[in-house]
Amino acid sequence: MLATEGLDVYYGPSQVLRGVSVRVAEGERVCVLGRNGVGKTTLLRSIIGLTPPRTGSVSWLGDDITALPPYAIARRGVGYVPQEKSLFPDLTVEDNLFLAVRDRRRFRDGLASVRAFFPNLDDYLGRKAGTLSGGQQQYAAIARAVITQPRLLLLDEPTAGIQPSLVHELGTVVDAVAAETRCSVLLVEQNRNLAFRLAERVYILDRGEVVAEGLASELEAAGEVRRYLAF
Repeated sequence: MLATEGLDVYYGPSQVLRGVSVRVAEGERVCVLGRNGVGKTTLLRSIIGLTPPRTGSVSWLGDDITALPPYAIARRGVGYVPQEKSLFPDLTVEDNLFLAVRDRRRFRDGLASVRAFFPNLDDYLGRKAGTLSGGQQQYAAIARAVITQPRLLLLDEPTAGIQPSLVHELGTVVDAVAAETRCSVLLVEQNRNLAFRLAERVYILDRGEVVAEGLASELEAAGEVRRYLAF
């Protein structure tokens, strides 16, 4: 479904990604795991078109989307939840969700479906997004992506900035969304417990390079990769 091939990405003269290749199959859950500053966010930004690679390619359903703008990639069925959430703080949560689809009928139908995953959503639909807690904002940001009915959901460190007690609950929500909608998931995280709980396959990223990859169950038990997970 999704494939990156040999991505080299720079910020000015500084190279952030070095030959990164990852793949996500239809219905698969994949995690890119690594410490802060190893290039995880940059990888997702390259896939969604925000930080185009200098060399390498991104393909989606067999088509090269490397040079497409973010809105064109989103319209092809790729949902993106950035680490900073990027909600409009002075708009209500309901308005933030509506802006994702901008069609009343589609919004109404989509809202009915996301309520199944976010049972407390009605409690803050009418509140301004900027007044929500970190955990509530994260749920709203994920709901905004899910309401577009993506075929692939990109999640950039969803546990960042939320209370540790909510991490398990957040994992349950992501698990339910993937299972019920059958969308693929590409998660980048530094929380290895969440990563190994949710993902079927895992890539370990260090200093901008993929240093290990394989089934989550195998990598979790592999002693040789523990040094990359010591955060």
